[in-house]
Amino acid sequence: MRKIYLWIGLACMVLSPMKAQEQKDTIRLTLKEAIERAQVYSVDAAVALNELRTAYWEYRTHRADQLPEVMFSGTLPSYYKQYSKYQQSDGSYTYVQNNALGLNGEISIAQNIALTGGKVSLITSLDFTRQLGHGAFSEYMSVPVSLMLSQPIFGVNNQKWKRKIEPVRYEEAKAAFMENVEQVTLSTITHYFNLLLAEENRSICQQNLLNANKLYDIALAKRKIGHISESELMRLKQSALQAKGKLTEAQATYDAKMFQLRSFLGLSEQDAIETVVPEAVEGIRMDYQEVLLKAHENNAFAKNIRRRQLEADYDVATAKGNRRDINLFAKVGYTGKDRNLAGAYNPLKDNQVVEVGLSIPILDWGKRKGKVKVAESNRDVALSKIRKEEMDFNQDIFLLVQNFNNQAAQLEIAAEVDTLAEKRYHTSIETFMIGKIDILDLNDAQSSKDDAKQKHIQELYYYWYYFYNIRSVTLYDFMNRCNLDADFEAIVKR
Repeated sequence: MRKIYLWIGLACMVLSPMKAQEQKDTIRLTLKEAIERAQVYSVDAAVALNELRTAYWEYRTHRADQLPEVMFSGTLPSYYKQYSKYQQSDGSYTYVQNNALGLNGEISIAQNIALTGGKVSLITSLDFTRQLGHGAFSEYMSVPVSLMLSQPIFGVNNQKWKRKIEPVRYEEAKAAFMENVEQVTLSTITHYFNLLLAEENRSICQQNLLNANKLYDIALAKRKIGHISESELMRLKQSALQAKGKLTEAQATYDAKMFQLRSFLGLSEQDAIETVVPEAVEGIRMDYQEVLLKAHENNAFAKNIRRRQLEADYDVATAKGNRRDINLFAKVGYTGKDRNLAGAYNPLKDNQVVEVGLSIPILDWGKRKGKVKVAESNRDVALSKIRKEEMDFNQDIFLLVQNFNNQAAQLEIAAEVDTLAEKRYHTSIETFMIGKIDILDLNDAQSSKDDAKQKHIQELYYYWYYFYNIRSVTLYDFMNRCNLDADFEAIVKR
């Protein structure tokens, strides 16, 4: 009789996980494919791209500041007919009428001087005035060529500091973009494994419900011939009902995780995603010194530190330069005027201006000196924070490497426990069929099997999460042994 029960149980029970009926628009996605899609279509990827575009155009603006600028300005035309107050030679005032039409235009080529922080301009201009009314006449004034120099003396050279800071800022932005893309990868891994775990849990609940119903049917037959008690029969009935409730919860969780991943990847609500359990890569072990070296070479944090150091030095230089303000302005060239256009260019007369403006405090009660001290103190504070952040950064990398290396062993253990728990559950079913164990032992074996399966998937998730986390910190592909790079010009313009 025991053999009959055993045969019936094994014939009725399907121990492999049940799969939900595939929908018409089912999309089978591996983890790698999901990552590639998220890096293009997710909202987080779009935000990272817009931040890169902002940094790109800011850097382009900085580079444009180093190039000559050609500018045209003019008034085409101006007309005025008005009375203005005029002081005569005897000190009295009178009102005179001004009725004229004017045109003027100027073309200038300006170039910032990075070496000195000054600015040099080459200018040509023409001014035309038509006096209207009684005795109307026209007059031209030309400046065929004029060279103008504006140069701060002893002040901070803003151009020099910008040439130091802006390239570092842009490199920081590019590295930050790559890190943001890798953060999209980490989010994808989390969403993907959440769905994978929910799908596996649903399959477990479906199989458990099927097994519970079959066991209950067999128990009914055994109860009729008195091989089990009424209490054991009720326990099996209770287990079947509980399994049904857990399946309902698992289905709701599965639907929620499906919606989250589908939304993150930019898929429609009609698409159903079929996940694939990713395998761990054997033979990869991280070396802390190598990971630390790659992180300091490629990570945006290293560029951020360099930029902040430069900005702190720049603030100190600005405060020191503001202690006195001396500016040189020089303009040399030629000018001419006549009542006809040709005469305005021949003969020409000198047109020269030289000015040296200065502002030097005689007594400011230490205000400017205090600003220098504040800037120096702020620089010291910034450097102290940077040292602390560097230590924390190195520590985080050390822990991350340790976690990944340990995770490979944890994953191997979890896989072995999963296999053993599955075998124990099969053995427990067979033993229950022949009456060697009761329902409590069977339930314990089932719980151990379910927990081991979920634990295995969770450990697999941590393995890949740590791996890609190290990749995001170092911007280095440890599988292909190369730096992560991109065509930023093409990315910005797409």
